[in-house]
Amino acid sequence: METAVMPEVKPEEVKFEDAKPEATETPAVHNVIELEKQYVLGTYARFPIVLTKGKGVFVEDVNGKKYLDMVSGLGVNALGYAHPRIVKVIRDQAAKVIHLSNLYYNQYQGPLAKKLVEASGLARVFFSNTGTEAIDGAIKLARAYGHKAGGDGKFKLVAASNSFHGRTYGAMSLTATAKYRDDFKPLLDGVTFVPLNDIEALRQAVDDSTCGVFLETIQGEGGIFECTSEYLHAVRQICNDRKALLVFDEIQCGLGRTGEMFAFKHHNVNPDILTVAKPIAAGLPLGAIIVSQEVADVISAGKHGTTFGGGPLACRVALEYFSILEDDHLLDHVNKVGAYFHQELTNLKDTFAIVKEVRGRGLMLALDLDVPSRPYSNAALAAGVLINSTHETTLRFLPPFIVEEKHIDKAVKVLKKLLKKKL
Repeated sequence: METAVMPEVKPEEVKFEDAKPEATETPAVHNVIELEKQYVLGTYARFPIVLTKGKGVFVEDVNGKKYLDMVSGLGVNALGYAHPRIVKVIRDQAAKVIHLSNLYYNQYQGPLAKKLVEASGLARVFFSNTGTEAIDGAIKLARAYGHKAGGDGKFKLVAASNSFHGRTYGAMSLTATAKYRDDFKPLLDGVTFVPLNDIEALRQAVDDSTCGVFLETIQGEGGIFECTSEYLHAVRQICNDRKALLVFDEIQCGLGRTGEMFAFKHHNVNPDILTVAKPIAAGLPLGAIIVSQEVADVISAGKHGTTFGGGPLACRVALEYFSILEDDHLLDHVNKVGAYFHQELTNLKDTFAIVKEVRGRGLMLALDLDVPSRPYSNAALAAGVLINSTHETTLRFLPPFIVEEKHIDKAVKVLKKLLKKKL
Protein backbone atom coordinates (compact mmCIF):
# COMPACT_ATOMS: atom_id res chain seq x y z
CA MET A 1 0.00 0.00 0.00
CA GLU A 2 1.46 3.33 -1.03
CA THR A 3 1.56 6.35 1.26
CA ALA A 4 0.33 9.58 -0.25
CA VAL A 5 2.94 12.28 -0.79
CA MET A 6 2.40 15.08 1.69
CA PRO A 7 2.22 18.69 0.51
CA GLU A 8 5.02 20.91 1.75
CA VAL A 9 4.55 23.34 4.61
CA LYS A 10 4.04 27.00 3.71
CA PRO A 11 5.50 28.86 6.68
CA GLU A 12 4.68 32.27 5.24
CA GLU A 13 0.99 31.56 5.89
CA VAL A 14 1.47 31.07 9.64
CA LYS A 15 0.22 33.76 12.04
CA PHE A 16 3.06 33.90 14.54
CA GLU A 17 1.10 35.86 17.13
CA ASP A 18 -0.92 32.65 17.57
CA ALA A 19 2.11 30.37 17.58
CA LYS A 20 1.47 28.45 20.77
CA PRO A 21 1.63 24.66 20.92
CA GLU A 22 -1.61 24.41 22.86
CA ALA A 23 -3.38 26.06 19.92
CA THR A 24 -3.14 22.76 18.03
CA GLU A 25 -5.24 20.81 20.56
CA THR A 26 -8.53 19.44 19.22
CA PRO A 27 -10.94 16.82 20.63
CA ALA A 28 -8.98 14.04 18.89
CA VAL A 29 -5.75 15.24 20.45
CA HIS A 30 -7.40 15.90 23.81
CA ASN A 31 -8.66 12.31 24.05
CA VAL A 32 -5.20 10.88 23.46
CA ILE A 33 -3.60 13.22 25.99
CA GLU A 34 -6.20 12.52 28.67
CA LEU A 35 -5.84 8.75 28.27
CA GLU A 36 -2.06 9.03 28.69
CA LYS A 37 -2.47 11.27 31.72
CA GLN A 38 -4.58 8.59 33.32
CA TYR A 39 -2.51 5.51 32.50
CA VAL A 40 1.05 6.37 31.31
CA LEU A 41 3.90 7.24 33.66
CA GLY A 42 4.50 10.96 33.32
CA THR A 43 8.13 10.92 32.22
CA TYR A 44 7.80 13.00 29.04
CA ALA A 45 6.98 16.69 28.57
CA ARG A 46 5.38 16.02 25.20
CA PHE A 47 4.29 18.58 22.65
CA PRO A 48 0.48 18.44 22.38
CA ILE A 49 0.30 16.87 18.92
CA VAL A 50 -0.46 13.29 17.97
CA LEU A 51 1.58 12.14 14.98
CA THR A 52 0.09 9.38 12.88
CA LYS A 53 2.21 8.93 9.74
CA GLY A 54 5.08 10.29 7.72
CA LYS A 55 6.55 10.38 4.23
CA GLY A 56 10.05 11.54 3.38
CA VAL A 57 10.97 14.50 5.61
CA PHE A 58 7.36 15.27 6.59
CA VAL A 59 5.08 13.88 9.30
CA GLU A 60 1.33 14.32 9.71
CA ASP A 61 -0.76 14.61 12.87
CA VAL A 62 -4.16 13.18 13.70
CA ASN A 63 -5.82 16.38 12.46
CA GLY A 64 -4.14 16.18 9.06
CA LYS A 65 -1.60 18.97 9.69
CA LYS A 66 1.82 18.45 8.07
CA TYR A 67 5.16 19.21 9.70
CA LEU A 68 8.65 19.49 8.27
CA ASP A 69 10.73 17.30 10.58
CA MET A 70 14.13 18.77 11.47
CA VAL A 71 14.61 16.39 14.42
CA SER A 72 14.01 12.96 12.79
CA GLY A 73 13.00 11.19 15.98
CA LEU A 74 16.08 12.58 17.80
CA GLY A 75 18.30 11.31 15.02
CA VAL A 76 16.69 7.90 14.59
CA ASN A 77 14.81 8.41 11.31
CA ALA A 78 17.88 9.24 9.26
CA LEU A 79 16.20 7.89 6.11
CA GLY A 80 13.03 9.85 6.77
CA TYR A 81 9.65 8.18 6.89
CA ALA A 82 8.17 5.29 4.87
CA HIS A 83 11.34 4.77 2.84
CA PRO A 84 10.20 2.25 0.20
CA ARG A 85 13.21 -0.04 0.56
CA ILE A 86 12.88 -0.17 4.36
CA VAL A 87 9.12 -0.81 4.13
CA LYS A 88 9.73 -3.63 1.66
CA VAL A 89 12.36 -5.34 3.84
CA ILE A 90 10.23 -5.07 6.98
CA ARG A 91 7.23 -6.61 5.23
CA ASP A 92 9.29 -9.45 3.79
CA GLN A 93 11.12 -10.31 7.02
CA ALA A 94 8.04 -9.95 9.24
CA ALA A 95 6.35 -12.61 7.15
CA LYS A 96 9.25 -14.98 7.85
CA VAL A 97 10.38 -14.45 11.43
CA ILE A 98 10.59 -11.39 13.70
CA HIS A 99 12.32 -12.75 16.80
CA LEU A 100 14.67 -15.63 17.44
CA SER A 101 16.41 -16.32 20.72
CA ASN A 102 20.14 -15.67 20.91
CA LEU A 103 20.42 -19.35 21.84
CA TYR A 104 20.47 -19.86 18.05
CA TYR A 105 22.09 -18.20 15.06
CA ASN A 106 20.19 -15.99 12.65
CA GLN A 107 21.23 -15.02 9.12
CA TYR A 108 21.82 -11.33 9.72
CA GLN A 109 23.91 -10.73 12.87
CA GLY A 110 27.13 -11.93 11.26
CA PRO A 111 26.85 -9.82 8.08
CA LEU A 112 25.86 -6.74 10.09
CA ALA A 113 28.73 -7.23 12.54
CA LYS A 114 31.12 -7.55 9.59
CA LYS A 115 29.82 -4.28 8.17
CA LEU A 116 30.34 -2.46 11.48
CA VAL A 117 33.80 -3.95 12.02
CA GLU A 118 34.98 -2.99 8.54
CA ALA A 119 33.56 0.54 8.83
CA SER A 120 35.02 1.19 12.30
CA GLY A 121 38.37 -0.59 12.10
CA LEU A 122 37.61 -2.50 15.30
CA ALA A 123 37.21 -6.26 15.69
CA ARG A 124 33.95 -7.55 17.21
CA VAL A 125 30.35 -6.51 17.92
CA PHE A 126 27.71 -7.06 20.57
CA PHE A 127 24.13 -6.11 19.63
CA SER A 128 21.92 -4.43 22.22
CA ASN A 129 18.42 -2.97 22.01
CA THR A 130 19.31 0.67 22.68
CA GLY A 131 22.13 3.14 23.08
CA THR A 132 21.91 3.28 26.84
CA GLU A 133 22.22 -0.52 26.98
CA ALA A 134 25.29 -0.26 24.76
CA ILE A 135 26.83 2.19 27.25
CA ASP A 136 26.06 -0.12 30.17
CA GLY A 137 27.69 -2.98 28.29
CA ALA A 138 30.71 -0.80 27.54
CA ILE A 139 31.06 -0.03 31.27
CA LYS A 140 31.07 -3.77 32.02
CA LEU A 141 33.72 -4.35 29.37
CA ALA A 142 35.86 -1.46 30.64
CA ARG A 143 35.76 -2.76 34.20
CA ALA A 144 36.46 -6.35 33.14
CA TYR A 145 39.42 -5.09 31.12
CA GLY A 146 40.60 -2.99 34.06
CA HIS A 147 40.45 -5.93 36.47
CA LYS A 148 42.44 -8.05 34.05
CA ALA A 149 45.03 -5.31 33.47
CA GLY A 150 45.41 -4.01 37.01
CA GLY A 151 43.34 -5.96 39.52
CA ASP A 152 40.15 -5.04 41.35
CA GLY A 153 41.41 -1.52 42.10
CA LYS A 154 41.42 -0.57 38.40
CA PHE A 155 37.73 0.26 38.06
CA LYS A 156 37.38 4.04 37.89
CA LEU A 157 35.75 5.87 34.98
CA VAL A 158 36.22 9.37 33.59
CA ALA A 159 33.62 11.26 31.55
CA ALA A 160 33.09 14.82 30.37
CA SER A 161 31.17 17.60 32.02
CA ASN A 162 27.90 18.35 30.18
CA SER A 163 27.77 14.75 28.98
CA PHE A 164 24.68 12.63 28.33
CA HIS A 165 25.10 8.88 27.94
CA GLY A 166 21.64 7.55 28.83
CA ARG A 167 19.21 6.89 31.68
CA THR A 168 19.95 3.43 33.05
CA TYR A 169 22.06 3.37 36.21
CA GLY A 170 25.38 2.80 34.50
CA ALA A 171 24.79 5.29 31.68
CA MET A 172 23.30 7.82 34.10
CA SER A 173 26.39 7.53 36.30
CA LEU A 174 28.41 8.82 33.32
CA THR A 175 25.91 11.60 32.62
CA ALA A 176 27.09 14.82 34.22
CA THR A 177 23.98 17.02 34.31
CA ALA A 178 22.44 17.10 37.79
CA LYS A 179 18.80 17.03 36.66
CA TYR A 180 19.30 13.55 35.19
CA ARG A 181 21.09 12.20 38.27
CA ASP A 182 20.14 13.75 41.57
CA ASP A 183 16.83 11.99 42.26
CA PHE A 184 18.42 8.56 41.78
CA LYS A 185 21.58 8.65 43.88
CA PRO A 186 23.68 6.84 44.89
CA LEU A 187 25.00 6.01 41.44
CA LEU A 188 28.11 4.05 40.45
CA ASP A 189 31.22 4.77 42.51
CA GLY A 190 34.45 5.85 40.93
CA VAL A 191 33.22 8.28 38.25
CA THR A 192 35.02 11.60 37.70
CA PHE A 193 33.86 14.41 35.38
CA VAL A 194 36.28 16.78 33.66
CA PRO A 195 35.65 19.78 31.38
CA LEU A 196 35.43 18.91 27.68
CA ASN A 197 38.58 19.70 25.67
CA ASP A 198 40.64 20.42 28.81
CA ILE A 199 43.69 18.22 28.34
CA GLU A 200 45.35 19.06 31.65
CA ALA A 201 42.16 18.34 33.63
CA LEU A 202 41.90 14.96 31.95
CA ARG A 203 45.56 14.23 32.61
CA GLN A 204 45.00 14.93 36.29
CA ALA A 205 41.86 12.76 36.44
CA VAL A 206 43.22 9.64 34.73
CA ASP A 207 45.53 7.51 36.83
CA ASP A 208 46.48 3.87 37.23
CA SER A 209 43.09 3.11 38.81
CA THR A 210 41.23 4.34 35.70
CA CYS A 211 39.83 1.62 33.44
CA GLY A 212 37.97 3.77 30.90
CA VAL A 213 37.44 7.28 29.54
CA PHE A 214 33.99 7.83 28.01
CA LEU A 215 33.43 10.67 25.54
CA GLU A 216 30.73 11.70 23.12
CA THR A 217 32.73 12.67 20.05
CA ILE A 218 30.09 15.39 19.66
CA GLN A 219 27.91 16.05 22.71
CA GLY A 220 24.29 15.94 21.57
CA GLU A 221 21.87 16.49 24.43
CA GLY A 222 24.42 18.86 25.95
CA GLY A 223 24.01 21.30 23.06
CA ILE A 224 26.24 20.09 20.16
CA PHE A 225 29.76 20.56 21.53
CA GLU A 226 32.53 18.78 19.62
CA CYS A 227 35.78 17.31 20.91
CA THR A 228 38.75 18.97 19.23
CA SER A 229 41.28 16.91 17.29
CA GLU A 230 44.05 18.05 19.64
CA TYR A 231 42.03 16.90 22.63
CA LEU A 232 41.19 13.49 21.18
CA HIS A 233 44.80 12.80 20.25
CA ALA A 234 45.85 13.74 23.77
CA VAL A 235 43.15 11.53 25.30
CA ARG A 236 44.30 8.60 23.18
CA GLN A 237 47.88 9.01 24.43
CA ILE A 238 46.80 9.44 28.06
CA CYS A 239 44.71 6.26 27.86
CA ASN A 240 47.63 4.38 26.31
CA ASP A 241 49.99 5.56 29.05
CA ARG A 242 47.60 4.56 31.85
CA LYS A 243 46.36 1.32 30.23
CA ALA A 244 42.80 2.67 30.19
CA LEU A 245 40.25 2.15 27.44
CA LEU A 246 39.05 5.01 25.26
CA VAL A 247 35.30 4.72 24.66
CA PHE A 248 33.52 6.85 22.06
CA ASP A 249 29.78 7.27 22.46
CA GLU A 250 28.54 7.88 18.91
CA ILE A 251 24.94 6.94 19.58
CA GLN A 252 23.78 10.30 18.20
CA CYS A 253 26.71 11.52 16.11
CA GLY A 254 27.65 8.23 14.44
CA LEU A 255 26.51 6.22 11.41
CA GLY A 256 26.61 9.08 8.91
CA ARG A 257 25.23 12.03 10.86
CA THR A 258 28.40 14.14 10.44
CA GLY A 259 29.13 13.20 6.83
CA GLU A 260 31.53 10.41 7.83
CA MET A 261 30.35 6.97 8.89
CA PHE A 262 31.68 7.76 12.38
CA ALA A 263 32.49 11.18 13.80
CA PHE A 264 35.87 10.03 15.12
CA LYS A 265 36.96 9.51 11.51
CA HIS A 266 37.18 13.30 11.15
CA HIS A 267 40.02 13.28 13.71
CA ASN A 268 42.02 10.13 12.88
CA VAL A 269 41.83 8.88 16.47
CA ASN A 270 40.64 5.33 17.08
CA PRO A 271 38.75 4.15 20.19
CA ASP A 272 38.95 0.82 21.96
CA ILE A 273 35.16 0.67 22.30
CA LEU A 274 32.54 2.38 20.15
CA THR A 275 28.82 2.54 20.94
CA VAL A 276 26.16 3.23 18.29
CA ALA A 277 22.39 3.04 18.04
CA LYS A 278 19.76 5.59 16.93
CA PRO A 279 19.60 5.35 13.08
CA ILE A 280 21.13 1.91 12.64
CA ALA A 281 17.86 0.02 12.09
CA ALA A 282 15.83 2.86 10.54
CA GLY A 283 13.48 3.19 13.51
CA LEU A 284 13.56 -0.33 14.95
CA PRO A 285 15.27 -0.73 18.36
CA LEU A 286 18.90 -1.74 17.89
CA GLY A 287 22.25 -0.70 19.33
CA ALA A 288 25.77 -2.04 19.16
CA ILE A 289 29.03 -2.16 21.09
CA ILE A 290 32.00 -2.41 18.73
CA VAL A 291 35.31 -3.35 20.34
CA SER A 292 38.96 -4.11 19.65
CA GLN A 293 40.11 -7.71 19.86
CA GLU A 294 41.96 -6.94 23.12
CA VAL A 295 38.67 -5.83 24.69
CA ALA A 296 36.77 -8.75 23.21
CA ASP A 297 39.16 -11.15 24.90
CA VAL A 298 37.96 -10.13 28.41
CA ILE A 299 34.40 -11.41 27.89
CA SER A 300 33.14 -14.95 27.38
CA ALA A 301 29.88 -16.87 27.09
CA GLY A 302 27.39 -16.07 29.83
CA LYS A 303 29.01 -12.81 31.01
CA HIS A 304 26.71 -10.54 28.99
CA GLY A 305 23.54 -11.04 27.02
CA THR A 306 20.17 -9.79 25.83
CA THR A 307 16.78 -11.21 24.93
CA PHE A 308 15.89 -8.96 22.02
CA GLY A 309 19.20 -7.45 20.86
CA GLY A 310 20.32 -8.48 17.38
CA GLY A 311 17.05 -10.03 16.27
CA PRO A 312 16.60 -10.99 12.62
CA LEU A 313 14.17 -8.19 11.75
CA ALA A 314 16.26 -5.35 13.19
CA CYS A 315 19.54 -6.69 11.81
CA ARG A 316 18.16 -7.23 8.32
CA VAL A 317 16.75 -3.69 8.29
CA ALA A 318 20.12 -2.37 9.50
CA LEU A 319 21.86 -4.07 6.58
CA GLU A 320 19.40 -2.36 4.25
CA TYR A 321 20.14 0.96 5.99
CA PHE A 322 23.83 0.61 5.12
CA SER A 323 23.00 -0.40 1.56
CA ILE A 324 20.86 2.70 1.10
CA LEU A 325 23.61 4.94 2.50
CA GLU A 326 26.00 3.51 -0.08
CA ASP A 327 23.65 3.23 -3.07
CA ASP A 328 22.30 6.77 -2.68
CA HIS A 329 25.66 8.33 -1.74
CA LEU A 330 24.02 9.79 1.36
CA LEU A 331 27.25 10.67 3.16
CA ASP A 332 28.14 12.99 0.28
CA HIS A 333 24.63 14.41 0.49
CA VAL A 334 24.94 14.97 4.24
CA ASN A 335 28.16 16.90 3.68
CA LYS A 336 26.67 19.02 0.90
CA VAL A 337 23.34 19.87 2.52
CA GLY A 338 24.94 20.12 5.96
CA ALA A 339 27.36 22.77 4.71
CA TYR A 340 24.45 24.67 3.16
CA PHE A 341 22.45 24.47 6.40
CA HIS A 342 25.45 25.60 8.47
CA GLN A 343 25.88 28.63 6.23
CA GLU A 344 22.20 29.54 6.45
CA LEU A 345 22.35 29.32 10.25
CA THR A 346 25.50 31.43 10.21
CA ASN A 347 23.60 34.03 8.18
CA LEU A 348 20.98 34.10 10.95
CA LYS A 349 23.74 34.62 13.51
CA ASP A 350 25.10 37.54 11.48
CA THR A 351 21.62 39.05 11.25
CA PHE A 352 20.24 38.62 14.77
CA ALA A 353 22.07 39.62 17.93
CA ILE A 354 19.98 37.10 19.86
CA VAL A 355 21.98 34.28 18.20
CA LYS A 356 25.24 33.63 20.04
CA GLU A 357 26.78 30.75 18.11
CA VAL A 358 26.34 28.12 15.41
CA ARG A 359 27.86 24.70 16.23
CA GLY A 360 28.18 21.24 14.75
CA ARG A 361 28.98 19.55 11.48
CA GLY A 362 27.09 17.62 8.82
CA LEU A 363 23.43 17.35 9.77
CA MET A 364 24.06 17.65 13.51
CA LEU A 365 23.80 21.39 14.09
CA ALA A 366 22.87 23.87 16.80
CA LEU A 367 21.80 27.48 17.01
CA ASP A 368 22.67 28.80 20.48
CA LEU A 369 20.63 31.77 21.72
CA ASP A 370 21.13 34.24 24.56
CA VAL A 371 17.56 33.54 25.73
CA PRO A 372 15.64 30.30 26.49
CA SER A 373 15.15 28.27 23.32
CA ARG A 374 11.95 26.43 24.24
CA PRO A 375 9.59 29.27 23.14
CA TYR A 376 11.19 29.10 19.69
CA SER A 377 10.71 25.35 19.31
CA ASN A 378 7.10 25.79 20.50
CA ALA A 379 6.46 28.51 17.94
CA ALA A 380 8.17 26.54 15.18
CA LEU A 381 5.85 23.62 15.96
CA ALA A 382 2.81 25.83 15.45
CA ALA A 383 4.41 26.99 12.19
CA GLY A 384 4.70 23.42 10.95
CA VAL A 385 8.40 22.78 11.62
CA LEU A 386 9.71 20.35 14.24
CA ILE A 387 12.82 21.66 16.05
CA ASN A 388 14.31 20.44 19.31
CA SER A 389 15.20 22.65 22.27
CA THR A 390 18.01 21.34 24.44
CA HIS A 391 20.48 22.60 27.04
CA GLU A 392 18.20 25.54 27.93
CA THR A 393 19.29 27.95 25.17
CA THR A 394 20.07 25.66 22.22
CA LEU A 395 17.97 24.82 19.17
CA ARG A 396 19.18 21.43 17.93
CA PHE A 397 18.77 20.22 14.35
CA LEU A 398 19.01 16.53 13.41
CA PRO A 399 17.12 16.34 10.09
CA PRO A 400 16.88 13.17 8.01
CA PHE A 401 19.84 12.53 5.71
CA ILE A 402 17.49 12.86 2.73
CA VAL A 403 16.64 16.49 3.55
CA GLU A 404 17.14 18.88 0.62
CA GLU A 405 18.18 22.51 0.39
CA LYS A 406 14.58 23.55 -0.33
CA HIS A 407 13.57 22.06 3.02
CA ILE A 408 16.40 23.90 4.75
CA ASP A 409 15.12 27.10 3.16
CA LYS A 410 11.66 26.54 4.61
CA ALA A 411 12.98 25.86 8.10
CA VAL A 412 15.28 28.90 7.98
CA LYS A 413 12.42 31.08 6.77
CA VAL A 414 10.42 30.14 9.86
CA LEU A 415 13.41 30.69 12.13
CA LYS A 416 14.04 34.10 10.63
CA LYS A 417 10.50 35.22 11.37
CA LEU A 418 10.65 33.89 14.92
CA LEU A 419 14.01 35.46 15.69
CA LYS A 420 12.74 38.78 14.37
CA LYS A 421 9.85 38.66 16.83
CA LYS A 422 12.12 37.92 19.86
CA LEU A 423 9.75 35.55 21.63
